[in-house]
Amino acid sequence: MTTAQRMLYGEVLSSDAEVGILSYIRFRQPGRSHMRSNVKDLEGITVVALEQAVAAPYASSRLADAGARVIKIERAEGDFARRYDSLVNGDSAYFVWLNRGKQSICMNLKDDGDKALLAAMIAKADVFIQNLAPGAVERMGFGLDELLEKHPALICCSITGYGRDGPYAQQKAYDLLVQAESGLCAVNGTEHGAARVGVSVCDIAAGMQSFQAILQALYARTRTGKGRIIDVSLYHALADWMNVPYLQTRYGGKPPARVGLRHPTIAPYGAYMCSDDKAVLISIQNEREWKQLCADVLGDDGIATDERFDSNNMRVANRDALEHIVAGVFGSAPRETIIERLTAAGIAFGRLTDLEDLTAHPQNRFITVQSDGGEIELMAPGPVTRGAAADYGPVPSLGQHDAALRAEFG
Repeated sequence: MTTAQRMLYGEVLSSDAEVGILSYIRFRQPGRSHMRSNVKDLEGITVVALEQAVAAPYASSRLADAGARVIKIERAEGDFARRYDSLVNGDSAYFVWLNRGKQSICMNLKDDGDKALLAAMIAKADVFIQNLAPGAVERMGFGLDELLEKHPALICCSITGYGRDGPYAQQKAYDLLVQAESGLCAVNGTEHGAARVGVSVCDIAAGMQSFQAILQALYARTRTGKGRIIDVSLYHALADWMNVPYLQTRYGGKPPARVGLRHPTIAPYGAYMCSDDKAVLISIQNEREWKQLCADVLGDDGIATDERFDSNNMRVANRDALEHIVAGVFGSAPRETIIERLTAAGIAFGRLTDLEDLTAHPQNRFITVQSDGGEIELMAPGPVTRGAAADYGPVPSLGQHDAALRAEFG
């Protein structure tokens, strides 16, 4: 049997240590009696999260959803995200969303006793995540290089604003500031000015990429037995997502225009108001759809062959004239009538909804979690594993698990 096969079936022998495969690898043989049908994917993985705000809590919350034990380290006054607002039964919306299923302990990391407690937790952890200010963990004595040297199987993830190197490395960073620095604001808004994305997209991007990198590291560790240090920054996470406008600008010499609810390089693609003052967005992706729109929705197939509109490049160049025609047709009927025509023609569309519409959207899926303020219904995470029942832990109160964790690790 090969080493890989022995790994898969849990037969990790002492000789395998020579190739870096350690006995803590948590594989089990399919069909053995110790396998439970309700075991979660990351059950048995311990995560210590010295975290605040959004980015690191996003990553650790997804690990918690997958079954990892997440120990959230908070200062005496708590993660400041607890006080972003008090709109969710007295709790903050961001905190409720990103901290379900975690254990909370308050620590004073200027105190030698609490430093020793954190060190004991890290010694038993699989993953250590931190997103404090640049240099903070090093000043506390928890530099990641030293941690990995002391605990070779530990996976360390550090989330900063701009990364470890470069002229911005020591600069504080918050989501909107990075939206501005990364060029994201430059491609949002209208011709009258730039705009921010209305959620903390840079933080979320960094959290998503941290989660992905940690999962990759956990998988790699099953083969090598070795941990690693992962550096993620808000700026680089968002810069990756900005590759399309970057490439258009660098190689095409043409930065995308700010066009609001229109597409900078495709027409017609945008929002049109209907006679009942409700808007619908349409997206025309190819010439076949353009001809169908003209014939079946606009009611004039001659528009499709008008030389001003007979290719996407020409439609973009003559966008104002084109939109005058489309807006005239859409404005002559209520939204549901226009939607019936679009559906019959096979044209992609979306209703321009507000947040009240979102709460009652027919495609919504929800999960329920508990908090001190009562039961909370949240939008469900995107992935659905068929045949698997999902359950989510409660949102912890500040320091809820102090006594138990101090007894366990003290």
